[in-house]
Amino acid sequence: MYYQILIITAVILGSFSSIYAEDYTIHIPFGAYNPELNTPAEVWYDPPVLSVDIGDTVTWINDDKEGHTVTSGESSGRFGWMNKDFGTPDGLFDSDRFMPNESWSYTFDKSGLFSYYCSIHPWMEGRIVVKESLLDYPHDAFGNKIEKFPVIQDTPDKMIEVDLTWEPSIIKTHEEVKFIYQFYNAATNTNLAKMKYDFILIQNGNEIYRDTGLTQIGGDYRNFAFDNSGPIIIKFEGITNTAGTVDEKSVSGITTKAARTTEFSTVVYDNPDKISHEQIHVKPAQRLEFYYELLTVIILAPAVVFILAIYWMKKKPKSSEPKYGSVKI
Repeated sequence: MYYQILIITAVILGSFSSIYAEDYTIHIPFGAYNPELNTPAEVWYDPPVLSVDIGDTVTWINDDKEGHTVTSGESSGRFGWMNKDFGTPDGLFDSDRFMPNESWSYTFDKSGLFSYYCSIHPWMEGRIVVKESLLDYPHDAFGNKIEKFPVIQDTPDKMIEVDLTWEPSIIKTHEEVKFIYQFYNAATNTNLAKMKYDFILIQNGNEIYRDTGLTQIGGDYRNFAFDNSGPIIIKFEGITNTAGTVDEKSVSGITTKAARTTEFSTVVYDNPDKISHEQIHVKPAQRLEFYYELLTVIILAPAVVFILAIYWMKKKPKSSEPKYGSVKI
């Protein structure tokens, strides 16, 4: 299933990129051919750094008086040519030499940071930052728009309904996302507390996170930050009960893990603003059950003290009253 999702996601993103692709222009200014410091050209490529999306096309126009190239790789710097160092190409793209008033175009089909230079004048260098195109609405890994949250799935045995929400609804790398979920009896639509399960995240064919959880008041959550982009599967595996209410007993007949496993999917996008993140506190440090028990103690404690005080006052022996009479002299 995962590889089917991966293929469909690639097609969707490719189609999206082609529909919304834009064209950009970079000029090679007059004087770029000259490595000296005092030249008419303030930059070798104008703009020297350009940010585009996957599927966008960049066109370089030669406004200089000599021929130039646009060659992917690392330049040798301003004075490297003096040591016969003319840069190091990486083979991704190469315009070959194009003359004054001519142009050359290239369409970027993957994200990343791309350095380029002129193989004739290796002091000339530029950068292209290619971002992954973002759909502006939440969707699953097949591109189907999610109209509203929570997303609802039943387990294969039709016994348990799993409701899942993630915030933010469009997930980016290095950005904390909160997965919030509830378990319900599919037949009665009642909340199921104390359900044991495995929460699993799968990305790029690899299991990147697994944790065994126990729902409190029927729900739970996990925080996570992704290092890589791409389609993901959010899996709840082997959901089973651990308590003894009528509703929980009604869903206790688990046969296999597969019968109590359900999956959701979406896509993680590259974050153009972040390249790393701090450690995320993945799961709640204190469960809701603890707070409810604490609240019960807070409410009941004064009442118990009050009742004991009344009981003690009633049991306290009465002091004998003094007898009044004549005093013998």
